Amino acid sequence: MTAATAAFRRMLALGGPLLPVVSFLGRLPTAMCQFGSLLLVAETSGSLATAGLVGGALAAGQTAGGPLLGRLADRHGQRPVVLAACWFDALAVTVLVLAALARTGALPLALIALLAGAGVPQIGPLARTRLVALARRARADDRLVHTALSFEGTLDEVSFVLGPALVGLSATVAHPAVALALAALLLAVCGSAFALHPTAAALRPTGEALRPTGEALRPTGAGSGPDPDRPRGRRPAARPARARMPRAVHAMRASMALQGALFGACQSGITALTADLHRPAQAGLVYAAMGVMSAVAGLSLAAVPARIGLPVRWRAAAVALIALSVPLLFVRSLGALYLAVVVLGAAFAPHLITLFGLTERLVPAGRLAESMAFLTSAVVGGQALSLAASGRLAEAYGPSAAFAVAVGAAVLILGLALTTRATDRPAAAIRPAAGAPAGSVR
Repeated sequence: MTAATAAFRRMLALGGPLLPVVSFLGRLPTAMCQFGSLLLVAETSGSLATAGLVGGALAAGQTAGGPLLGRLADRHGQRPVVLAACWFDALAVTVLVLAALARTGALPLALIALLAGAGVPQIGPLARTRLVALARRARADDRLVHTALSFEGTLDEVSFVLGPALVGLSATVAHPAVALALAALLLAVCGSAFALHPTAAALRPTGEALRPTGEALRPTGAGSGPDPDRPRGRRPAARPARARMPRAVHAMRASMALQGALFGACQSGITALTADLHRPAQAGLVYAAMGVMSAVAGLSLAAVPARIGLPVRWRAAAVALIALSVPLLFVRSLGALYLAVVVLGAAFAPHLITLFGLTERLVPAGRLAESMAFLTSAVVGGQALSLAASGRLAEAYGPSAAFAVAVGAAVLILGLALTTRATDRPAAAIRPAAGAPAGSVR
């Protein structure tokens, strides 16, 4: 573990010790708002259907808004986009709390939740993009990039364990509104701190990402100096052509959506089984135990030898997801459930982090933030759809039906991993070279 420890130290030195703190606290509201809105609306309206509608609207807004915010960050830089998004989202969450406490109707609540979801500042994906840019600018090797992605994946997992736990504690001690008020405060304060952190300058706006040398790529057709025919102080009218996205990236997004479907099916199955065992309060703890194991597995990825390429890791993670999800079909006791989901958690982070790593290798530099945000949105969208479908199956046919959806999603992930041709070349080799046409990937 000495090499892994050294890699983590080098990774933390890239942005300083404050960056992971503010990025973690800034992304924590994302994990708090989904569960918190469900509890808040269920308590204030007395309707689980209304609560589900609001939760679904929140997830839909995040799924649709995430890639758009990522694209804006690529074009205009992270600082203005994150600042605007975090304050907008803090306001939207506050309005949602006030509207729920005022017992507003279902449709207005859903519309407010949709806006709150669309305004999620995507701090997790943007933190990944920022660390990768810092590593590439420092001419870091691929091991350091993989370590950064492993670390960010671990922060995500911890946030999605701690967030619902904070909501549950607030609901028990005081009221769900307290948790959402805390989420709004974290969005405003820590989201702003992430946006204003000096490392935000590591990325150039308008698609001009930093190369390993620190030199910005020129847009297509740019010469070596200013255009003598253009009046001073005025920007050129035409934008450079958007870089094309490699086909393999779409398969990775589908794989990430299936990972979300697996999450949702497990959540439905766990909830149904603990209810059948007359231990419904254990559902959150079981899911949290799975998240903790996933976080540990994510940190451990830094120790995987570099000779094991990312495509191989993707296939291995897919096989592990199948092998470790099948036992859920036969679980009938609480102890067996804990054992099965904890073991399954060890396969989650490797799959997620590997897809982030492959995406970083494949996508054009000027679309990295958009691509990272798209992966995160795919997880959210897949989980929301799966929760709706597998929840009904579990209600009609029992927990095993929901777990069967999880196994089916894992099988589809393996199919994508086996049929997708993904390169394992260093990122510098697939970034557009100076003078190359925008969107070319070599």
